[in-house]
Amino acid sequence: MADTTIFEQSVYIAAPISIVDRTITDQTLMHLWLNPLLKCDPVGEWSSQMGSQTRFMIRIPFLNPTLHSRVIERREGLVVWAFEGFFQGCDRWQCQPEIGGTRLTNRFEFCIENPLVALGFQAFAAKLTRRDMQSQLQRLKRVAEEQCLGS
Repeated sequence: MADTTIFEQSVYIAAPISIVDRTITDQTLMHLWLNPLLKCDPVGEWSSQMGSQTRFMIRIPFLNPTLHSRVIERREGLVVWAFEGFFQGCDRWQCQPEIGGTRLTNRFEFCIENPLVALGFQAFAAKLTRRDMQSQLQRLKRVAEEQCLGS
């Protein structure tokens, strides 16, 4: 059995939970903060409701590894996508109210069954993944706060 890797980070956003939630789950807004190397396509119509499915493709020339995801937990301020593909895991986005805004926590928990792929990930991609999560949270913060100003 492969070891589970967990990356967890949070950010304060000066916007209510409803706006942060929409920023996380609206396909158009998601593409404003998602890593540009990721492409997210719905299976069927776009939705973030329980059971809805998407394909996340990493744009790596000649490889384009794809993860299939399904929403396994959903309510306002919480969405959890379960992933299957070259790794198994969950990407949890949870909002907590704070004075004047929202604390958003992103917990990415996964395991890579193939020991060679796991070794390669730890050697080459773990630090980049952690940094990318920080960058995504900062981009998401900016998009949500801009939505708040526009409403």
